Amino acid sequence: MKTMGGRQFWGDIQFFQGWKIQQHVISQHYRLLDPKDQRHASGSLEHCRDRLAEMKAARQIPPMQGKAVILIHGIIRSSKSFVKMKESCEQKGWLVVPFDYPSTRRTIPENANFLGKVIQSLEGIDEIDLVVHSMGGLVVRSWLAQQDVVDPRVKRMVMLGVPNRGADMADRFRSNLLFKAIFGPAGQQLVTEANSDFISNLPTPPFEFGIVAGGRNTLKGYNPLIRGDDDGTVAVSSTRLPGAADFILIPILHSFMMNDPETIAHTLRFLETGVFRESGKPQPIPVPQAATVP
Repeated sequence: MKTMGGRQFWGDIQFFQGWKIQQHVISQHYRLLDPKDQRHASGSLEHCRDRLAEMKAARQIPPMQGKAVILIHGIIRSSKSFVKMKESCEQKGWLVVPFDYPSTRRTIPENANFLGKVIQSLEGIDEIDLVVHSMGGLVVRSWLAQQDVVDPRVKRMVMLGVPNRGADMADRFRSNLLFKAIFGPAGQQLVTEANSDFISNLPTPPFEFGIVAGGRNTLKGYNPLIRGDDDGTVAVSSTRLPGAADFILIPILHSFMMNDPETIAHTLRFLETGVFRESGKPQPIPVPQAATVP
């Protein structure tokens, strides 16, 4: 049966060559989807895994290998928001993992649990890179907080408009009933560091990462409700996480970053070389030095 592929009520827990096993956040039951979002099984996890094993054998699906790129969407969105990015990564010969999670129905740490299960399921993969948009970056950082040892296969990550220091808009609307209903528990965790210690306690990635921010490169951005330059949703200052290997600012709105040709070109270059610009010159964000006691 054709499905919508999982939006706000399903979380991925296993991936294999485009096939997914997902869990429903309310009923807790599972289903198996093929790369075209056709459902092939529903019920227990064991049943879905058995059915996947049958499909592997019947269709002679080869094992996974090489490099995988996990695409992680932001709040309210789905992996379908990465259409052009997905196509561009596939043209490089990389296995693309379009990760879906119930962004408005579970907290950020709960959604990080789904990500952890998907990463564990990538058997045969030698290298894992991440491309994350908006809250997707916080899901990754929350996943890192849950790990005693980070999977050594994770090599690089590109953050697109990630509110690493929280979002002014969440501060402004966090008490609004409509905001609470639409954005759910994760929306309450998007507030700035001044209003919550959740984001400030998230770890800095121990692997190489670069940051793409949208903005006008002026004192005021696209949204007058946000302090300083911004992409219409996230302040440029909030995206700047110390420790980044490279940073680049481009004139693009938050919602269009993932499929913008310039953003895609920068992303692919970073995943291949560790820098955004063709010149090969990075603009890292240094980690502040701890003050020394005289």
